[in-house]
Amino acid sequence: MADTVKIKVDFSNEVGKIKPMHGVGQPPFVGLEFRMFHYLTEAGIPFSRLHDTGGWFGGSRYVDIPNVFPDFGADPEDPASYDFAFTDRLITALVDAGVEPFYRLGVTIENYAHIKAYRIFPPADPIKWARICEGVIRHYTEGWADGFNYDIRYWEIWNEPDNSDDIMKNQMWRGSQKQYFELYRVASRYLKDRFPHLKIGGYASCGFYAIAGIETDPNAKATARETYFVTFFEKFLQFAKENNCPLDFFSWHSYASIEHTAIFAKYARKKLDEYGFTDTETTCNEWNYMIHLRGTARHMALCAAMMLSFQRLPLDSAMFYDARLGVSDYASLFNPLTWEPLPAYEAFKAFNELYKRGEEVHLTAENADGVYVAAAKGEDGAVMIANTNEKPLSLSLISDRAPVSHRIVSDAGVTEEKGAPDVLPPNSVVTVIF
Repeated sequence: MADTVKIKVDFSNEVGKIKPMHGVGQPPFVGLEFRMFHYLTEAGIPFSRLHDTGGWFGGSRYVDIPNVFPDFGADPEDPASYDFAFTDRLITALVDAGVEPFYRLGVTIENYAHIKAYRIFPPADPIKWARICEGVIRHYTEGWADGFNYDIRYWEIWNEPDNSDDIMKNQMWRGSQKQYFELYRVASRYLKDRFPHLKIGGYASCGFYAIAGIETDPNAKATARETYFVTFFEKFLQFAKENNCPLDFFSWHSYASIEHTAIFAKYARKKLDEYGFTDTETTCNEWNYMIHLRGTARHMALCAAMMLSFQRLPLDSAMFYDARLGVSDYASLFNPLTWEPLPAYEAFKAFNELYKRGEEVHLTAENADGVYVAAAKGEDGAVMIANTNEKPLSLSLISDRAPVSHRIVSDAGVTEEKGAPDVLPPNSVVTVIF
């Protein structure tokens, strides 16, 4: 093998924190069976975003506002108006597994809304909707209504209201842009006033695909829908600024390549700063790449590379879509027939080896096209490498600490040996402990 990747790590040179880039979307469960959550614990999953949770319409039991508050005409101050039974079980199981829920206030996507839409209409009374959300937050963070005192920090107002520029084709928001902005204005201000210590934000943007085309190909033409995502975002920022709307975090989505997603992350940060939201966190809380490769080592390597790319971007957190136990290609971490992890799960375990050590350290990488790497310092250090090439590469790994052991996951399976490896197999994830 003529190609040699040369990586030099300086464990004495700390450059910042390893960020929580290995969060997931809805967790793996069926009914009230949460026994797979031990996989989340073992991978140190920091967040599980509760959107599309429980299946169609939130399984009619979980998370969604119409599920926990089934009669919009009821009194938000009356605990009897709420039905927390199933969501209580889910959130408690997540907390017990060491995973922080990231709670989406709103509804599950209605993929067949073109036939009939049910729950994706703007709330008839935005302030009442905000008071209902207050009841949900009180229940899970303040013990109200026989509730809990959980440390759930992030509360997201709706999901993808920009899903389409055509209201009748929008699977998430059958209202106007103006109506969503008004809902956000009312709800964000009300909830932030009531819970100043919590993080209130949104709006789970569909993403910035039009920007990638402009950046990479001057002749590229975005679709009207992709352009709408971008204009919606900028109008939202202008509206939020003019109306003093709280925006503790801004969430957005990407199902694009590693390179294009990096463009999106930089664009989101740049625009937030331009509009004065310099303290607003930014989270890519839905991402997946090449989902048709689900169940392969190549998908694992690409997922690992995406998380390692995120670590170097102006991004505060990320959540993979998703960890559900299902037959969809998007459900990419677990086999729905065997209930066992798919290869991509190994990417999350590997990233946690960095995250649990806390401090990122400086490194340089040469001859590393298609190779992504990061290192972290703890009592023992760790280096994570993703080789997304379809060929093996020789590895020269130099550091101020001696390598103790390494773990390689590839098409050939899992190998664990002493010292550092000499070769990066194709489509592999390698973790070296020092």
